[in-house]
Amino acid sequence: MPAERILIVDDEIYVRTVMVAMLERSGYVISAASTGAEATDHLEHDPPYDLVLSDIMMGDTDGLVLLDHIHQHHPDLPVVMVTAVHDISVAMTAIRRGAYDYMLKPFEREQLLATVDRALDHRRLVRQNAIYKHNLEQLVGARTDMLREAMSDLERSYDITLEALGDALDLRDAETEGHSKRVTAYTIALARAYGMTSSQLRVIARGAFLHDIGKIAIPDSILLKPGKLDDTERAIMREHCARGYHMLRKIPYLRDAAEIVYSHQERFDGNGYPRGLKGEQIPVGARIFAIADTLDAITSDRPYRKARSFEEAREEIIRCSGTQFDPQILEIFLAMPTMLWADLRNEITSHSRQFSPLNYDFEAGHVRTASVQNEMEMDLEIPHSSH
Repeated sequence: MPAERILIVDDEIYVRTVMVAMLERSGYVISAASTGAEATDHLEHDPPYDLVLSDIMMGDTDGLVLLDHIHQHHPDLPVVMVTAVHDISVAMTAIRRGAYDYMLKPFEREQLLATVDRALDHRRLVRQNAIYKHNLEQLVGARTDMLREAMSDLERSYDITLEALGDALDLRDAETEGHSKRVTAYTIALARAYGMTSSQLRVIARGAFLHDIGKIAIPDSILLKPGKLDDTERAIMREHCARGYHMLRKIPYLRDAAEIVYSHQERFDGNGYPRGLKGEQIPVGARIFAIADTLDAITSDRPYRKARSFEEAREEIIRCSGTQFDPQILEIFLAMPTMLWADLRNEITSHSRQFSPLNYDFEAGHVRTASVQNEMEMDLEIPHSSH
């Protein structure tokens, strides 16, 4: 290691000469200054120093002023005050203003070397702690990035599992094939325009995609019945909201999404089910979903009717403002171009197998269609608004 550098500041040439000789004999590299201004010049133009030994009374220079300068501009540089003033209050003042130690003249060589050794040991410890802290911060940062990446991969694997469940439900109910993917994309688009944050969008997307997951528990004789359901069958069918909620709420990852599943059949006027929630009692994600769900229902073929246009769906949704739908969210829906919904539906239909509604770039605003061989992006230029 290079020899440590010490700056001696004293207006008495004899004292400077003696201290320089003592310390150079011990292997230190020494510079000397007779005034505070000269010392400041050394510190600014001849760095770095490992220790400063400074007198307090130096003619027209106050060593404590130099101490204040060093403490402000070189906070890691230890300073030992060396003085003939035998006054404890002066010593305490120096310590309070940042001096590492205080030594009285006259002093023995052993006393000087012991004080210098302690100060330099302190300096080394400060440096080592700084290096350790820097390395630790880098290590924590790297581990945090690794953990974040692992969590992202785990979250994605969860979403893949959820998509498989959604696909299984679509296969079971051929009448609504592709409905979960479409309504999720519509919900994301509307929620993004509403001004939802990325984390909120993730919750809403999962709730929208899994909204009908409770139908897995509905008997085929009811779920697949071609004709009209009787009152008993209708009551059983309506249980799918609560069944889906109870399936998902036990999973911490899906607890918030489960609230959307529970509330997706509620109406703004309070005439929905299963709890008859009204207005803002209904989670905002479920209120957004309600418009997206109706939009897809009207524009999709059913055994008993043909799909209607997006313009017709828009008019029907307007008619139900304040009863089935939240008027505030409806205003945002109406401000969005009708062609956006048709284009989004066409993209999903064209890439049905690759389309991954939960693989959404919530920061950039892209719905991704992904496969092993390729990955495409469907850009949604959707304006944000604050609510």
